[in-house]
Amino acid sequence: MRYTNGFWAMREGIIPAYAIEYAGHTVKGNELTVYLPAKHIADRGDPMNIPMLTVTLTSPMEGIIKVSAVHHAGAVIRGPFAKYQEENPQAEISETDEELVYRSGNLKAVIDKRPNHYRLSFYEGDQFLTESGYHNLAYMRDSNTGRKYMIEQHLIDVDEYVYGLGERFTPFVKNGQAVEMWNEDGGTASEIAYKNIPFHITNKGYGVLVDHVGDVAYEIASEKVERIQFGIEGECLEYFFICGGSPMKTVEKYTALTGRPALPPAWSFGLWLTTSFKPHYDEKTTSEYIQEMADRKIPLHVFHFDAYWMDMLEWCNYTWNPKVTDDPKAMLERYHRKGLHICVWINSYIAQKSYLFAEGKEKGYLLKRADGGVWQTDLWQPGMAVVDFTNPDACAWFQGKLKVLMDMGVDSFKTDFAERIPVKDVVWHDGSDPVKMHNYYSVLYNQTVFSLLERERGNGDAVVFARSSSVGGQQFPVHWGGDCSASYVSMAETLRGGLSLSLCGYGFWSHDISGFENTATPDLYKRWCQFGLLSSHSRLHGADSLRVPWKFDEEACVILKEFVNLKCRLMPYIYAMAVQSHEYGRPVLRPMILEFPKDHGCDTLDRQYMLGDALLVAPVFKESGEVDYYLPKGKWINLITGEKKDGGSWQKEVHDYHSLPLLLRENTILPMGNNEESVVYGYSDGVTLLVSEFTEGGCAKAEIPDADGKTVMRVWARREGDEIIVRVEGEGNYSIKNLGSGQILKY
Repeated sequence: MRYTNGFWAMREGIIPAYAIEYAGHTVKGNELTVYLPAKHIADRGDPMNIPMLTVTLTSPMEGIIKVSAVHHAGAVIRGPFAKYQEENPQAEISETDEELVYRSGNLKAVIDKRPNHYRLSFYEGDQFLTESGYHNLAYMRDSNTGRKYMIEQHLIDVDEYVYGLGERFTPFVKNGQAVEMWNEDGGTASEIAYKNIPFHITNKGYGVLVDHVGDVAYEIASEKVERIQFGIEGECLEYFFICGGSPMKTVEKYTALTGRPALPPAWSFGLWLTTSFKPHYDEKTTSEYIQEMADRKIPLHVFHFDAYWMDMLEWCNYTWNPKVTDDPKAMLERYHRKGLHICVWINSYIAQKSYLFAEGKEKGYLLKRADGGVWQTDLWQPGMAVVDFTNPDACAWFQGKLKVLMDMGVDSFKTDFAERIPVKDVVWHDGSDPVKMHNYYSVLYNQTVFSLLERERGNGDAVVFARSSSVGGQQFPVHWGGDCSASYVSMAETLRGGLSLSLCGYGFWSHDISGFENTATPDLYKRWCQFGLLSSHSRLHGADSLRVPWKFDEEACVILKEFVNLKCRLMPYIYAMAVQSHEYGRPVLRPMILEFPKDHGCDTLDRQYMLGDALLVAPVFKESGEVDYYLPKGKWINLITGEKKDGGSWQKEVHDYHSLPLLLRENTILPMGNNEESVVYGYSDGVTLLVSEFTEGGCAKAEIPDADGKTVMRVWARREGDEIIVRVEGEGNYSIKNLGSGQILKY
């Protein structure tokens, strides 16, 4: 939302109250409270009839400072509230004649005490990061509507770029954009998003999380081109200023605060095949898909039944459509014997025709209107209602319906939708603010399903396939990118969304290979297969047509098989990166700035990424096979072609469907498994340790987990002169393959 009309004037009806100067403070434990009148106090009459803002600084953990800015502290503030992990570190508070200093670890906030000079500045050590100063922190009142807002504005440096804010399909660099935190079902060709996360991060290495799960509004170098502006409606604005010293360390701190992703089961990293949305199918048809994949020796690991496993007009009743199978348990047992895991599509909406509508209405498990009736709409399903996950009994009821499916053999749920949550004339069971619940509902929905899977299958075997999310939702993986289209443009915007989401702590992410809407050309299908199998999770899914490769051309079967085989062999490495995500919050699919924060050539890159810390991936986005990508400094080796390259410049290449830029970083040990059919096997049994180019004095370490995420083998390497000395400890057996120069020695 915008409040000004140029640098000097306000928009019609907007009455501002800016923090103007320091007027005293109090200290209580590690809490610093500062009082900021909206007018310079020159004499005794000046404090009369003016607003005052109260700013409180606290620290939930080292390197994080929470800023709470309040106008009227007596205003009612209702949840839901995101849940945070707090450590209560020791903060240092000091004072001079001209400033107050609040320090948490290496992060400090400095408040200018001089008359008429309010400024809140943030530093990493003595390095300036950003500040809020003249006419930045404000309480705004709209005299036309009576609505009230709190806003903050942070300085953007000359060479500073802003990223994040959830899964956004707009340009990766957010400078110049107005962004609204409001979950909507808009597809990938839109500025609206399924996963809105009020957390931004910059290439200076710090991040800011607004502590509000509702409609936070951003103006990023837009209303004020020098500022990142964020604000909410209400009397209180709170945000966490997070500094880890680098973008990656800041993401780690962010996930330490908001929750680390659970470790998905190893089987979920394999190839998922779905029935797609609209095509007709029954057990005979799905069995034919599965058998054809086996006949063509294309490894398949998960089979997903999309919406029509339930009868139409009854979404959701969580009951098998008899037109699909008359004995679902027996069918699923047959599929399990083929080595498949099973996923089914669900959402949290209950159509009036579903038998669950009357049951949910009677028990009070559905979202209510203010008059006590059930809230309903005809959008999506006739008479549709919404399960109220703020009611613990409703959560248990919902889980009970899903448990029946799990007892039949369902292993996972695609938790679709949850964006169309009403805000007008509704009352939640726990009294939550409807505006805040609009976004946060998705977290409660996914948490409810995920916790059931954990309880019934055990920790380490729970995974959902979720579309919508909000703050903290990364704890319940996996998430996919929503409804993209069958075009190279949509493939690129899909990647931008995944890169933005990863910067918000989402370690695991997928997308619909070849696009959800329309049907891809054989060319695009093959290129998207490459990209899809080099993502953390890989799913063939669409709207109107099947995404099995033989529907495109015979070569598509060959290419899909090649890249599924490659992913299976990469599992010792990929699953080690998954463990890193679970333990430290590092995403598996990473924007280049996370791995190369000091290389400014990486600041704006959004058509390539790092798969973990060692592999650079540059998908091909042109029918010609041409690809332009930036290679950071160092020695690189293409894992598929074996070609060696010197980095520090842009590269232009042409690739057929059998290859793409997939480059191994220098000073790296890459473990490659000995199984190209399965994603679940003994990763250290017969593993090949690929040794890249090593610089003089270069060192590397690799950890190889088992399929439960426990480290079973550790490898160290360092270069001394012409020799690369390798040491291996742990269970399993291995061979070493030297891709670079230098003689390999073992000890």
